[in-house]
Amino acid sequence: MSMSTFKALVVEEQSDGSFERSVKQWPIEKLPDNKVLIEVHYSSLNYKDALSSTGNKGVTKNYPHVPGIDAAGTVAKSSNPQFSSGDKVIVTSYDLGQNTYGGFGQYIRVPANWIVPLPQDLSLRESMIIGTAGFTAAIGIHHLQHNNVNPESGDVLVTGATGGVGVMAVAILSKLGYSVTAATGKMDQKNFLLDVGASKVIHRNEVQDETSRPLLSSKWAGAIDTVGGIMLDTTLRQTKHNGTVACCGNVLGHELHTNVYPFILRGVHLAGMDSGNCEMELRKELWQKLANEWKPESIEQLSRECSLEELGSEIDRILNGQQVGRILLNLTD
Repeated sequence: MSMSTFKALVVEEQSDGSFERSVKQWPIEKLPDNKVLIEVHYSSLNYKDALSSTGNKGVTKNYPHVPGIDAAGTVAKSSNPQFSSGDKVIVTSYDLGQNTYGGFGQYIRVPANWIVPLPQDLSLRESMIIGTAGFTAAIGIHHLQHNNVNPESGDVLVTGATGGVGVMAVAILSKLGYSVTAATGKMDQKNFLLDVGASKVIHRNEVQDETSRPLLSSKWAGAIDTVGGIMLDTTLRQTKHNGTVACCGNVLGHELHTNVYPFILRGVHLAGMDSGNCEMELRKELWQKLANEWKPESIEQLSRECSLEELGSEIDRILNGQQVGRILLNLTD
């Protein structure tokens, strides 16, 4: 390959300690010395990407850096026999976009064991509309099904429903026949959530109970919680016997103040949604489902497309809590 540079969104630390991001040509030799070089066609914007783009050392330790925890494209070069030039692949999670140059550039170079072959019934574009957000939602739904929370079990709550994980959870659960109650602080997006598949949309305040009552009236057969804090505590206290709550977020706080009664009197399950270190066997299984029976009917409706040059304003929007749905980054132009 003769090309020496590629276009990327690069975040650089300045002499005064501030961070600056810009779209520029970046030397391909700066990519890490891993086995598989991938030409990135699509990526997507996640909250962790926005943090990395502003110099958050808890996400990315060293700069300059190219963020992007999601990438989908074709193998350009491989020294691992598992992959050949031209193979269509997905890379999410692990260290991509955190301390390894990520999907906000036209090329990445990653270990072979980070890579999922693109399922036959999924396009590269669709895979990045789903991205880490949809894959995380899929893990939560896997937990619900594993614990026998089925469409016949009753209503499922999704908190933070306009965010990436939330909107994907609403869409997938709806596709599978669940009755979904979407909780959000953005009631102006009610029609959007109904169109995506929610059966009912409620204000998030309806799920926040600050009393000390150890149990509340049973409402939910299960829940996908993306915000944590008091919302997660209230959801646990409202979950029915043998229900499951899957959680992945902490926007309302990383501490969980609750009590044992939902667990010892109702048999409620609390399951974590860790997409970053999901075992490869389950990872491939869930991507196959997302390509087929779990693929949302309204998948294109879930995202807006942007270019690298437009990505900066979208990063600002997600940091300000203004993002709705998914942002698809198109790197093919």
